[in-house]
Amino acid sequence: MPHIIPIRDLKNTGGISQLCHESPEPIYITKNGYGDMVIMSMQMYEEKLYMLDVYNRLSESEADVAAGRTKDARESLKSIRERYNV
Repeated sequence: MPHIIPIRDLKNTGGISQLCHESPEPIYITKNGYGDMVIMSMQMYEEKLYMLDVYNRLSESEADVAAGRTKDARESLKSIRERYNV
């Protein structure tokens, strides 16, 4: 279940930091009862960026397959071996 806290609770920086590191999800900050910000630990942020990069690469790969920009696996491996003398 997501953590939702009011903006006034940000005064407790140590507690918020601990909550960010313990929570497997981002912390939602509300202002006047409405969503205003989201905070998370640096580790979670880096993991989210990494996964976003993975999803983008997968999307590009799927577009290549749909457009017919593919090569035979054996030919590709042969080309790589020749290029790098493996």
